[in-house]
Amino acid sequence: MNIGEYLRAKRKLYNLSQIELAERAGVGIRFVRELEQNKPTVQMDKVNQVLALFGEEMQPVKIQNQ
Repeated sequence: MNIGEYLRAKRKLYNLSQIELAERAGVGIRFVRELEQNKPTVQMDKVNQVLALFGEEMQPVKIQNQ
């Protein structure tokens, strides 16, 4: 599952429209649409604004060498 699919599922779980999610997160509707469509150039600070509504955030994780 990618971030767009994850956020779409969370939005639907909480019965929010894309417009409602955008308003509550303080981002534009276009951003929410592009995020849910997995546009590769979304801004991570805005992704975290949306994730914060669900008590979550993205952050870098060091990859362990095998």
